[in-house]
Amino acid sequence: MRPVCVLFSGGKDSTYAVHWALMHGFDVKCLVTLMPGREDSWMFHRPAVEYTRLQAEAMGIRQIIDTTSGVRGEELDDLRRILKRAIDECEVTGVVTGALLSDYQRMNINMVSEELKIRVYSPLWRKNQARYLMELHESGLRFMLTSIDAYGLDSRLLGKVLDKADLEYIIELSQKYGFNPAFEGGEAETFVVDAPLFRKSIKVSGYVKRIGEYSWRFIITDASFKDK
Repeated sequence: MRPVCVLFSGGKDSTYAVHWALMHGFDVKCLVTLMPGREDSWMFHRPAVEYTRLQAEAMGIRQIIDTTSGVRGEELDDLRRILKRAIDECEVTGVVTGALLSDYQRMNINMVSEELKIRVYSPLWRKNQARYLMELHESGLRFMLTSIDAYGLDSRLLGKVLDKADLEYIIELSQKYGFNPAFEGGEAETFVVDAPLFRKSIKVSGYVKRIGEYSWRFIITDASFKDK
């Protein structure tokens, strides 16, 4: 089995990337998580990333965590540093990503990985976005929205574990208002509370905060394990 790390933010895409890697026979040695110092990071997911430790523990996979300034350009140095740690400490020869459509993100991950001589796997690249959203639910992933930054995306969905009807509603809204239903353009961020790989699910509590005309956050105040 090829030893790999997975770029992990706690959202739906990186969690599904872990799921994909294990289902396809990869040996997932560790999750690598960078915590941005600012919300507008071009490369890395910020909302609720501090709770990824619970998800890693739920999956029983080692996590390597580091910080990044979140400043464009400096992020590449931070990515290089954490991937080098994964190579040295976990002896990985590849990295799996949850990249969907961002050429900027994918190009930079590929560039840094080529420098480090490890292979990149991006199994979600260019998937049909609406179909992919439903595929996540069908695969057993359960997640909530932790941020919204898009006109037309219903703020009442924040902090709610989304069911099939909610996802269908999001797709309808995306068709009406023109945002990406899988949120690859930064329209929303997600936090996974359960998945087939989780030995326990995660119970989350918090509150909704409005920060702009079309911008909202679900601020997690507590997260703990719950028996499945």
